Amino acid sequence: MILRVKTKTGEYEVTVRRGALCANDAFKIPRGGKTLIVTDDGVPESYVKTVSAHFDLPVPVVLPQGERSKNTDNYLLLLRTMTERGFTRHDRAVAVGGGVVGDLCGFAAATYMRGIAFYNVPTTFLSQVDSSIGGKTAIDFCGVKNIVGAFYPPAAVIIDPDVLKTLSARQLHAGVAESIKMSVTSDKELFSLLEESALSPEIFDKNAEEIIVKSLRVKQAVVESDPEEKGLRKVLNFGHTAGHAIESEYDGKLLHGECVALGMLPFASPKIRSRLSALLSRYNLPVRVSFSPEKMAALISHDKKAEGSDDTIFTVYAEDIGKFSFRKASVSEIVRACKEVL
Repeated sequence: MILRVKTKTGEYEVTVRRGALCANDAFKIPRGGKTLIVTDDGVPESYVKTVSAHFDLPVPVVLPQGERSKNTDNYLLLLRTMTERGFTRHDRAVAVGGGVVGDLCGFAAATYMRGIAFYNVPTTFLSQVDSSIGGKTAIDFCGVKNIVGAFYPPAAVIIDPDVLKTLSARQLHAGVAESIKMSVTSDKELFSLLEESALSPEIFDKNAEEIIVKSLRVKQAVVESDPEEKGLRKVLNFGHTAGHAIESEYDGKLLHGECVALGMLPFASPKIRSRLSALLSRYNLPVRVSFSPEKMAALISHDKKAEGSDDTIFTVYAEDIGKFSFRKASVSEIVRACKEVL
């Protein structure tokens, strides 16, 4: 399956195909010149070697796994590596890993020599269904997630569902949270498919490619309509307002998808909350958490979705499965909703 995502400057292909990592006809990235390959130590070495073999002059950089790697030190490390190796505008950067690697590599590519080609090879379910497309790149700064970044679409994305077999159950389920997020706001058929797929690992594996494609189609429709998050694209923030604050407070102890799962519940109507909670639980995602209301209020106030000079936050509210509305709420209202539900 090939999806073509339109951007202001053209379009790029997203290839979703089992075995794509090894298939030359699916791995459509130029091989000449220098290629920065950014990965982390949680990605199987065999994947990195397979990707490196597609290029004439691969330059691999392996970072520690986890959100803490998405920092200014590693951003400067990538810039320094490209500078010292003599990278030019005709060379490229390739991310092989999850969302952290993609965000960091994409931001380095966006800013090195005012932009070189960036390719994404996501190896986690979360990055395959969400961060692999849309053009958002970022690093964390001063304890605030994704506060420094740029809109920079990839030149191409290659998704191989077969790589999911090496993921831990926890990492896989954290990624499923993003598919659940998109289904709750935009695709009730996808929500039903996720309910069916939760019955067993075998059923999930059989449906994985369909889940990935359906999730990507939701995101594709949104980012093509609103590439720079000025309107409709804000629907993709469902679960992220409180989720980002929880993620920052727990500082790596909870995965991003686990925090998004928690963040959805206060913004789901009572009509659907029990069904949503049941589905999250079936994927072993958390539905309860302890947190500091004071820390949450401070972190939400710094969130990039804050608007105006007051404490009003732009939120996404799920009224029914496949139906949402945009609402504004004060920081205190959000914290109160989280205390009541979580």
